Amino acid sequence: MESFDCERPYHLSSGVTLRPEPFGALAYHFGQRRLTYLASGELVAVLDQLSGGRSVTEAMTAAGIPTGTRPTVARALATLVERGVLDAV
Repeated sequence: MESFDCERPYHLSSGVTLRPEPFGALAYHFGQRRLTYLASGELVAVLDQLSGGRSVTEAMTAAGIPTGTRPTVARALATLVERGVLDAV
């Protein structure tokens, strides 16, 4: 498995849908039948920005993620890649 790279673009895996919730969102993978709880509005904002083909770094900037919070968001995104929610472009 490749390591997570903030300079690469990622997108939601095919078969994954996001359902916005007051706490953040739920990501459901229809192929794996797995539900992932996204408890951060910041994380959801970055996922929304990734849909434009931006790198993770660009998406964090566009979402207004503070520099000090970015490592935490990057770790959460890396976990989503491991779970099959996100794919590298």
